[in-house]
Amino acid sequence: MKDTDFITPHAQSEAAADILRTTAAIRERSIQLASRARQGESTWFVIDEGFLDTAAAAVADATRRRYPRLHIPVHSRWRHFEAGGIDRKAELDRLLEGMPPILRGHSMIDLTVVSVLLDGGAGPDWKYVEPATGQTFTRSEGLAVASFHAFTAGLFSSDRNHPFQADSEGLRALVTDHLASAFQVSETNPLVGIEDRAILLRRLGETMAEQPEVFGDTGRPAGLFDTIISPLGPDVPHTATVGAHTILSELLRTLSGIWPAGNFIGDMPLGDCWRHAAVRGEGLTDGWIPFHKLSQWLTYSLIEPFAWSGVQVNGLDQLTALPEYRNGGLLIDSGLLRLRDEASVREIWRPGDEIIVEWRALTVALMDDVARAVRHQLRLGESQLPLACVLEGGSWAAGRELAQRHRGGLPPLQVASDATVF
Repeated sequence: MKDTDFITPHAQSEAAADILRTTAAIRERSIQLASRARQGESTWFVIDEGFLDTAAAAVADATRRRYPRLHIPVHSRWRHFEAGGIDRKAELDRLLEGMPPILRGHSMIDLTVVSVLLDGGAGPDWKYVEPATGQTFTRSEGLAVASFHAFTAGLFSSDRNHPFQADSEGLRALVTDHLASAFQVSETNPLVGIEDRAILLRRLGETMAEQPEVFGDTGRPAGLFDTIISPLGPDVPHTATVGAHTILSELLRTLSGIWPAGNFIGDMPLGDCWRHAAVRGEGLTDGWIPFHKLSQWLTYSLIEPFAWSGVQVNGLDQLTALPEYRNGGLLIDSGLLRLRDEASVREIWRPGDEIIVEWRALTVALMDDVARAVRHQLRLGESQLPLACVLEGGSWAAGRELAQRHRGGLPPLQVASDATVF
């Protein structure tokens, strides 16, 4: 009899989920599919290495235009809060004036979490007109600005005396129509997945209420910060550091139940993990490939709020490129990644379809190659231009520009998403 025979099914499922909650698993399994594609064994894609420098040049050109001095910040939701050249962090600082620094940090973390969870694809027909400035924003910038104003208006708080927070009671009571109104949604201004976005935030509220040991008695996303830094003591030292993967692991451990994908091993929810028949792995993880796109996007976006709260985040290189349609579109539109059957662009796919799972995996693997080529073209080392800055500089902007040129901004493959994957 093997020792593993004494392990309960739940413990086996939990151990498998823990493996799939690592960026090492994301990269390793993505590389598996990239190697297979390079050998001509992919049903869906061909990798044309001759276009690697073309893809890198698009990213390098976008980077030089956006950041001429090559002082590039990390890829973050906080860049979207700067849309239209407006310093909305300064606006939030004014609203939070007089609060202790740690509580200001809590508010910024609450805003970050809620805003990122609202950041699925908006669709081509939605826009947000900022009342104070009259400026019109679309897509990710529009979602960021709309969520910023919804947050500062107290939409996610249950306490009228403390509007600049998100808490479990406020989120669980969130009415879809109220969220739609805050995002200016109407029949003539449709936002993809508005109901799904509201459901996701309500699930966040429920999940936080079930874990007071992490999120506190009121259930606030900022409880994650306190949980992560608690070993450092009650007073955060100026030299405090935490690994980016530590933040990601805590997000995946505590919030895995909010995702609607319905992907499970045993009784363990996996979130943004998908089946692919060619992916090999140990035990129950065999055939599964994780991505955790929104959780990684959230981790990138929490780097600055953690720093503003006195904790520096290191180890950013452990995170991967975000496997979404801007980075993935860059690869296709630059020629580095080619569809075997052009008819695929006319189909509407689901997130779990093999072509989409493989597209996302190839995005993770190939973006590491693109990042190295971008550094070579810009004559910068990895420490000067980590992947987080390549994305910001960067690949996301270049992917958007190529999509605009080729298809009016639409992604190269159509995905019927629930606004929590793309």
